[in-house]
Amino acid sequence: MIGIVDYNAGNIKSVERALLSLGADFVLSKKPSDLEKCEKLIVPGVGEAKYAMEQFRLTGFDSFLKDWAQTEKPMLGICLGSQVVFEHSEEGDVDCLGLIKGEIKLFNTVWKEEGKEPALKVPQIGWNDLNFSNGGSRLLEGVKEHSDFYFVHSYLIVPEDRTVVKAWVDYGTQVPACVECGNITVFQCHPEKSGKCGLRVLKNFVDGR
Repeated sequence: MIGIVDYNAGNIKSVERALLSLGADFVLSKKPSDLEKCEKLIVPGVGEAKYAMEQFRLTGFDSFLKDWAQTEKPMLGICLGSQVVFEHSEEGDVDCLGLIKGEIKLFNTVWKEEGKEPALKVPQIGWNDLNFSNGGSRLLEGVKEHSDFYFVHSYLIVPEDRTVVKAWVDYGTQVPACVECGNITVFQCHPEKSGKCGLRVLKNFVDGR
C-alpha cells in the first residue's frame, strides 16, 4: 500500500489520477497514523515551503517524515515535496525537514552566485529535457535520457553533495530534477503531469524499483 501525504498543498488529485491509471493501491490522509502501515510514501505539493512546514508541524507530519526517513521504506517527493526534504529554503526563510543536506534557493540567487544574467522567466514553467548524472535513478529505468518532463518552480534544489543528483535540466544553470539519497527519491518536475515518461517513473515506484 502506498500512502499519500495530504497537507493542503495542491496537485494531489493529479497524483491520485496517475496512480489510479496504474492500478496502484493507495491511501490519502491528513493523519500520520493512517499512513504508518504503508510500505511506500509519496509527498506531493505545490506552493510555499514556509506554509508546507507550518502544516507539517500542525499535523505531526514533520516528526512522522523524519522517522520514516530512518526506515528502509521508499519515499517519493514531488515538486514542493522535493524541496522540503532539504535543510533550509529561501522561500519564507524557513528550516525544512533536513532529511538530505542542502538548501533551496531562488533562481536569481543561484544565477547571481554564478555570475550569470540569463534572460529567462521565473518561474520555470513548461517542458525541459532530462540529462542523467551519477548513474541515474532506479526510478528512471525505461526512460530515455533527454526525455521531456513538466516543471513549474521558482526555487531550485542546491544539495551539499552533488553526487545525489541523478538527473538535471538546463535553465540558466544545472537544475537538479531528480535527487536520490538512500530510501528518498525526489523529483523537482511533475511526473504525474509528464505523460508516458512520468507514468513510467511512477510505475517504477509502484513496482518497487
